[in-house]
Amino acid sequence: MPEVTLDFPRAWVEFTNPDDADERMRCDLTWLTSAYSCIFGNGCPGMFKSSPDVGCCTLGAHFADAEDESRTAEFVRKLTPDLWEQHPGREVKSDDWVELDDEGERKTRVTDFRGQESCVLSNRPDFAGGSGCALHILAAAEGREHFETKPDVCWQLPIRRTFRDVELTDGTTYTEVTITEYDRRGWGPGGHDLDWYCSGNTEAHVAVEPVYVTNEAELTELMGKAAYDELVRHCEAHVRSRSALALHPASPH
Repeated sequence: MPEVTLDFPRAWVEFTNPDDADERMRCDLTWLTSAYSCIFGNGCPGMFKSSPDVGCCTLGAHFADAEDESRTAEFVRKLTPDLWEQHPGREVKSDDWVELDDEGERKTRVTDFRGQESCVLSNRPDFAGGSGCALHILAAAEGREHFETKPDVCWQLPIRRTFRDVELTDGTTYTEVTITEYDRRGWGPGGHDLDWYCSGNTEAHVAVEPVYVTNEAELTELMGKAAYDELVRHCEAHVRSRSALALHPASPH
């Protein structure tokens, strides 16, 4: 079955963050109760036909801010040649893995390595240390969650968190935190040019458990424990309802 359209109906829930009365969570129940699962290394053809072995690591990762880069750098320095295929073989320097894009924004460096363009931190399938992101492999080796070692955008994908300041008609304000699917539009105009993309593709909706369960660690990091627990309550109720609008069209019904 082909990738589903971007504009199907979605069901949402809003609730106040139990830990912050000035923050309101707006959560996409259709996405969070879907059967999506990352299939990297298990049938993922990559976003571009020219780089089939690197999944979504083709374009490199932009850092959310200086803190994000600094935290990631701590773990890049811990990588060894056994974990990182493109390790320079000496003390790692910033230029080995960071570059500027056309707008001067800092991001992980992209290389043309073994015939495929990708983030410099991406290992190939036959590498003895393991395929995929070297920082993800490091997290597993150290018994850490991967959100500790990887740039924010990498570990959040394909969950997307956005913030919006809202002013009500009575003059009161709150911060709206949206938790939703990082679909093609999340990549900007270029997202429509990807040869393949996972979040809306039936091939990647194969998980036994829904996203809100399989991505508990990431969602807790994004929302906080109290807000995540409240989200679970709404997701469970939503699944029980079996409303047609509750279901992601890429997931099996």
